[in-house]
Amino acid sequence: MRKRSMSIIIISALSVSLMLGLSACGTKPAAESAPADSAAADNTAVESSVDDSAAVDDTAADSSADDIAAVDDAAADSTAADSAPAAYTLESSHEVDGRQGIAWENGLYYVSGSTTLSVYDADWNRIKTETEPFGAFDAEVNHIGDIDVYNGEIYAGVEYFMDGEASNIQMAVYDAETLQLTRTYMFDPESGQTEVSGMTVDPDHGSMWMCSWAMDDSGSYLYRYDLESGAYLGKVRMEIPPQLIQGIKYYEGWLYITADDGDADDDAPDHVYKCQVDLSLDQYPVLTEKTLDDVTRQGEIEGLSFDTDKNQLLVCYNRGAIIVKGMPKGFYEGYDAEIHEVFAYDMQ
Repeated sequence: MRKRSMSIIIISALSVSLMLGLSACGTKPAAESAPADSAAADNTAVESSVDDSAAVDDTAADSSADDIAAVDDAAADSTAADSAPAAYTLESSHEVDGRQGIAWENGLYYVSGSTTLSVYDADWNRIKTETEPFGAFDAEVNHIGDIDVYNGEIYAGVEYFMDGEASNIQMAVYDAETLQLTRTYMFDPESGQTEVSGMTVDPDHGSMWMCSWAMDDSGSYLYRYDLESGAYLGKVRMEIPPQLIQGIKYYEGWLYITADDGDADDDAPDHVYKCQVDLSLDQYPVLTEKTLDDVTRQGEIEGLSFDTDKNQLLVCYNRGAIIVKGMPKGFYEGYDAEIHEVFAYDMQ
């Protein structure tokens, strides 16, 4: 019995040793695998960090792109709103004594005929007319185009005009109260301008602008002169220029232009256009502002202006006369004289 017990003890001891050995052998691989698990965890963390950073960058880039797009859209909307034509409602029409141009300042209306200057009060009653506006000119002139009024002075493009041909182009300044000539500026022949149909003052840029009725290349440009000295400053080409330009007016950053581009024989209307002034450009896009399809009868559009007291667009229009090469040559049936009207449009 004693020997058997010893054997059992020995066997038990060996079993314990074997178990301990196996246990020791089993713990070693676990210890060796820990660094690999740590590295894997570190790589996973790095990859996660990179992915998170990339996601943040992508989100920031998307947000920045969205912000830029939003700003661009807002700017485009603002530009579109600025360039969109106003809504015009014909409020009244007024027969006047001049066939060329209209201007407004301080509650008074100024009207130019080919050889006259007149002043009307706020109710369109004529106050005064000058029938000899060319007496103080050195060069021969016989034609006043569309006019403007600025700081108590009338600005007019003046020339000698006959059957579509012009010469002696000048910028003339008259006292708005006395209607007497105060000074003139000669145009620059190197500009290429061959006719002057209208003139306007642009105080925001210290400029005077002239337009040309001529069907040659002269009519494709707007001509800029210094407001103080009268020096020629350059010209701007109009993209797809209107034909037979008659009048011009600077208003709130834009040059508004009238064009006799409808055919009265076909009852086709004339138009008002506009170009935004940007002195960094040498070419201006032209936008259609209004179609004159609501006048008494189609004829010949002339000058234009704005009455800022009444918030109105003013357009000078002639009817009844047959116009050949820019000059009245007889009358349409039912007329024995040409009628000159100013149409006043409320602006919204």
